[in-house]
Amino acid sequence: FPPLQEKSLSVHCKQDLGPIVLIRLHKWRLFMEDAWFCKDVRVTAPNGTLYRFPCYQWLEGVTTVEVREGSGKRLVDDELQILKEHRRRELAARQEAYQWKNFAQGWPRCLNVGSILELDSNIQFSFVRATNFTGFLIFQGASHFLSGYQLRCTSWNSLDEMRTIFSRTQGRDIGRCLVCPPPPF
Repeated sequence: FPPLQEKSLSVHCKQDLGPIVLIRLHKWRLFMEDAWFCKDVRVTAPNGTLYRFPCYQWLEGVTTVEVREGSGKRLVDDELQILKEHRRRELAARQEAYQWKNFAQGWPRCLNVGSILELDSNIQFSFVRATNFTGFLIFQGASHFLSGYQLRCTSWNSLDEMRTIFSRTQGRDIGRCLVCPPPPF
């Protein structure tokens, strides 16, 4: 799927499936980096019932993910054996992924990993996402910094005055001086 796009698929069944409580998504690797973020899956049954399956996970490489129907349920509400088994497997996987260790005496416990690279991509803040985030911050900072030059009508009288130009005052951006012409560029 291209970024920020939804895909509609139509799957026809010859018989009624009854209530849909669990789906499996299978993903195969297509390219070197083909990660796909699945927000949710919506299924409309022939009788018009809409089932929502919240996923909110990165699917990378070759993987299979099982997703429960999105209506909130307590453990005691699970009557079907397939849902009880799914919950048991999910808990075991989380206990495996989130093992804790003592970093130092008196410190809070932390994840038992040697490096962030050992974490699943849904847990770690990936290099690509970190780069995008850092790039956005640099762009915003540069825009804000340069706006101090563009919006200044006269010379600065002191270094303190110059500092106030490049900061926000009372939550508002410093506005353009109405008597000054716009910048030449």
